[in-house]
Amino acid sequence: MTSARRWASVAAMLFALLLAATVIPDGQVFACTPTRVWDGDGPIWCREGMHVRLAGIAAREMDGSCRPGQPCPEASALAARDALVNLLGGAQGRTSTGHILVDGPTMRCLSTGNARGNRTGAWCAAPSFGDLSCAMIRTGTVLRWDRYAHGRCRSR
Repeated sequence: MTSARRWASVAAMLFALLLAATVIPDGQVFACTPTRVWDGDGPIWCREGMHVRLAGIAAREMDGSCRPGQPCPEASALAARDALVNLLGGAQGRTSTGHILVDGPTMRCLSTGNARGNRTGAWCAAPSFGDLSCAMIRTGTVLRWDRYAHGRCRSR
């Protein structure tokens, strides 16, 4: 491999790592076009490079457990994931790692900051479903997490 090709390969790898590690600062508005989903509260992979953890809600983990100290919905992790996928337009396939591929509408999101690791916590909305966290609560597959909901998604 020539040094120019090696450099191009290294540069491409560094760019990919930079995109994968993008965390949007608290209070910033950003666009997210969903491309894949892991579970009912995220992360949602965005075409723009970030991974979004939906703010103000809690879903079961994919192994069926609930993390200590967070609300634990009765619905299964698969039911919550499938509800999120359906809100985002339906499944378009699956990756070898189990992520569900989606081709969702571009959402307008408001960051709540780092949500552990390389995830951005965010409130996201699109005209087709409104606030995504609130829409997920309405599916009955996730619970409102009062500690992080900050008055949003209250029942009428």
